[in-house]
Amino acid sequence: MAAGRSGLPSDTIMIRTGMGPDKARQAARVVREARPDAVAIVGLSGGLAPGVKPGHIVVAQEVRSSDGTVTPCASAPLLAGDLRRLGFTVHIGPIITVPRVAHGSERTRLAATGAIAVDMESAPIAEGSGDVPFAAVRVIVDTMDEPLGRLDLVRRGVRGLLTMSRLGTPLAAWAAAVGRRTVLLAEPRAFCAGVERAIEVVERALDLHGAPVYVRKQIVHNSHVVADLAARGAVFVEELDEVPAGATVVFSAHGVAPAVWDQADGRELSVIDATCPLVEKVHAEARRFTARGDTVLLIGHAGHEEVDGTLGESPGRIQLVQSPAEVADLEVGDPERVTYLMQTTLALDEASEIVDALRERFPAIVGPGSADICYATSNRQSAVRKVAQEAQLVLVVGSANSANSVRLVEVSNRDGVSSHLVENVGDVRLSWLAGVETVGISAGASAPPALVEELTAALSGLGPTDVTVRSVGQESISFHLPKELRRVAGNSSPAPLSRPAASRATS
Repeated sequence: MAAGRSGLPSDTIMIRTGMGPDKARQAARVVREARPDAVAIVGLSGGLAPGVKPGHIVVAQEVRSSDGTVTPCASAPLLAGDLRRLGFTVHIGPIITVPRVAHGSERTRLAATGAIAVDMESAPIAEGSGDVPFAAVRVIVDTMDEPLGRLDLVRRGVRGLLTMSRLGTPLAAWAAAVGRRTVLLAEPRAFCAGVERAIEVVERALDLHGAPVYVRKQIVHNSHVVADLAARGAVFVEELDEVPAGATVVFSAHGVAPAVWDQADGRELSVIDATCPLVEKVHAEARRFTARGDTVLLIGHAGHEEVDGTLGESPGRIQLVQSPAEVADLEVGDPERVTYLMQTTLALDEASEIVDALRERFPAIVGPGSADICYATSNRQSAVRKVAQEAQLVLVVGSANSANSVRLVEVSNRDGVSSHLVENVGDVRLSWLAGVETVGISAGASAPPALVEELTAALSGLGPTDVTVRSVGQESISFHLPKELRRVAGNSSPAPLSRPAASRATS
């Protein structure tokens, strides 16, 4: 099968296999003799899975032969990502190779194996490729619901060939990314104790109360976590007026202002507070310092939910400071009574620059009794810096609205290393990997560890990969669940839901 006529490296060997396993085996012998660094097969095939339609592309996660031989294609998510960015509808899954064209009940049987596409050539080519990186990309021309008729044969075939002609660039990027590399895993990375606690709060609430359990805002800033909990019955809302009166609602790990508690009381909602204890510490400091008459300057980023919640503890008495440049314009009632606090997910050097500017402007300013930037944020920044000392490229797994994940990218970039934030492995552009022998990987505190494992596995599909850890220490901190979810001894019912009135008083 042709692999595209443009965009491929000059040393690419193009082999047209023709149709059927016999011709594929002949092509496989040519492949073996060429001793290539990597092999990709591109062609037309039939779709087996629901949702796989003519014109779609299937990238093999593995290639199966009719005798049970399986060839893994671990880099499939990387190649699929590049194809999706070109506008193609792409599916990743097993491709099965059979000795003859499959119709009717035979396709039904093949679909039952879990394969999502069927062809007659991929398996012999895969088996003849040896241990080099292998990819199989198939353009779907027919399915069980939309079989090929006489009129469709030419039309769909021509469209499939036109689609194939556009695959040269992504295949070239895949080939350029192939090679031996080292992967450096930053430690610690991924979930922190506050995130694990928040997720468990929603899971436990669903177990105790049943679906739906409402959650105000994202419980943590990660789309994968939110989607998983939504599939279990959590309903995520932006504001409390979307929650039915009397229902159970969880407040996210980022904390809320007292006004939100008042609104929940007014709607007679049963509240479970999943605020991270380290965020609650900042809230408590804001209440304490404003109560004694201080102007509080909160270092943070406008619009972040944690910042909104802290500002709401004492409206008008807390001012937001986002950069050193803003310090000169600050106005306070008494320069001798000024305190600064911080958003817990700031970059350490970024925060230090603002604190220095504040101290220069207000010599009497005081800070919190202990650091506001949380241990998990600090540890992950130190770990990614350690990785960046050796890596040519740093990939940070996390969502775009995750402040601590964004800070990790900024820290790496400031250290002079190309760094990118990726939601998952599909966001990694193959062009980033060309010529890169050492890749550092970290993950924000709200990113599931499994996403790092998937990324590491995909990179290993591009060639021999040595995976090693660069650690600044392991974390052993854990937090208790909110009292609303702790079972009373000897009683299977949860403790009654109530607002912690003493700690929510406004000043």
